[in-house]
Amino acid sequence: MTMGRAAGVVLMGTQGHMIEVEADISQTLPAFVLLGLPDASLKESQDRIRSAANNAGLALPPRKLTINLLPAPLRKSGSSLDLAILMSAWAADRHVSGTGGTVFLAELGLDGRLRPVRGVLPAVAAAVRAGFSRVVVSRGNAAEAALVPGAEVLAGDLVIEVAYAFRSDQWKELPSGAPDPLDRHWGGTTVRASAQGTSPSETDAPEVPDLAEVHGQHEARFALEAAAAGGHHLLLVGPPGAGKTMMAERLPSILPPLDEEAAMEVTAIASITANAKTVASLQRTPPFESPHHSASSAAIVGGGARVAAPGAVTRAHRGVLFLDEAPEHSRQVLDSLRQPLESGCVSLHRSEGSVTYPARFQLVMAANPCLCGMNTGSGTLCTCTVLQRRTYLSRISGPLLDRIDCQVQVERPRSVSQSLESSGESSGAVLRRVIHARAAQRERLAPWGLELNSQVSLKLLSHGLRLPRTATGRLDEALDRADLSLRGYVRVLRLAWTISDISGEDRPGEEHIDAAVQLRQQVGGPA
Repeated sequence: MTMGRAAGVVLMGTQGHMIEVEADISQTLPAFVLLGLPDASLKESQDRIRSAANNAGLALPPRKLTINLLPAPLRKSGSSLDLAILMSAWAADRHVSGTGGTVFLAELGLDGRLRPVRGVLPAVAAAVRAGFSRVVVSRGNAAEAALVPGAEVLAGDLVIEVAYAFRSDQWKELPSGAPDPLDRHWGGTTVRASAQGTSPSETDAPEVPDLAEVHGQHEARFALEAAAAGGHHLLLVGPPGAGKTMMAERLPSILPPLDEEAAMEVTAIASITANAKTVASLQRTPPFESPHHSASSAAIVGGGARVAAPGAVTRAHRGVLFLDEAPEHSRQVLDSLRQPLESGCVSLHRSEGSVTYPARFQLVMAANPCLCGMNTGSGTLCTCTVLQRRTYLSRISGPLLDRIDCQVQVERPRSVSQSLESSGESSGAVLRRVIHARAAQRERLAPWGLELNSQVSLKLLSHGLRLPRTATGRLDEALDRADLSLRGYVRVLRLAWTISDISGEDRPGEEHIDAAVQLRQQVGGPA
């Protein structure tokens, strides 16, 4: 009996699990047996692997080949184990050796080519954490794999190149008719990740629209700056053409670039959701997701038949989820956001298991004040009935509104001078204040392991960050009168701390709390 071993990785959500691939060749009738809870897509790999081996010039022996994927209780899916299975089979047939300490991540074409797969970044990260430093991928995944610090990445085009690099002592020359891998400079295409975890081919960040293009709207701009500085959720209500969508799209331009840890998380999510060849550098710009109002719960939160795929809330992790025309979204979809807004993650349960995706995003919603959109206060242009006016914004449930820190009324410019005035501050100028405010928050909240005011709990506001009664007196009275929920009380205080950080103050005073109350009470009635 001969045995061969190789290593691979399968993904459950964004978490990689190491898979040990065992191959056994026995002296019985030809067969290909795949054990270890493989799904349908993985079972199809049997024919791909045999054809790839034949066309590479190293056909599998005409005997029974048994492949075991460990750990056995973990369900395996996808085509990323193709190369690991073939290398373990060749190791069992003594064509290759030394495969046990290397992770192989590639799909095989019938012609023996290595094809890129999704999720290489989190898979390589899992391999490095497990102590595997050398990883073999297709050339299309080389730049992505090299983003992981500590990984030695070997990239190739053909499976015969991999076989020749791991050839055993009994293999002195290439099979007849096989292409010469040395002409492809296997050793010369080794890609090594730098200590900073950046790829040699890292590209510039995509352009983000500038806030200077927004004319007027001083109150809404201030709310946007406060939301960016403290990580607060935001609701913009106003008539069509007032600039709600325009401002929301410019929020990422005043958010600080992602740090190393956040960039790895965001890029890992892009790796499992994007095309297999599109991830070539770390994403430093906070993501911006804007799904259409016809999107389903599965599209927003995540879903799938067997193993749930990530939704828009996960793709917006560490960035912005923008819901334009929020009342037009399904009530079920809007209410499904309440749990991830509190927990920062979303757990999805399906027949083949559960998976948890990160979902710490900043929610921004835009809405018209009524069905026709023209209810600006006077009502002269509004064609809606009284009932329509009352019920339109109520499509956004009270519990969801209670989680929105800033609720701002956006007015149309009332004169040519307002609409055509010189542009306001650029995103760069606002970003500098946001970065300064976030630095103050990190310094203040470091003893509790927090970074943003939006993460502060009631317990911390009641003890470590407790404000004097002279500052919170009117806010306490509003809570006593039930004009303010306890959650609203906490969120007003969080917002007040952010406003004081923007102003450069050590702690919020009464004027900062009043400003926070105004930002929260302008839309939808009491906080």
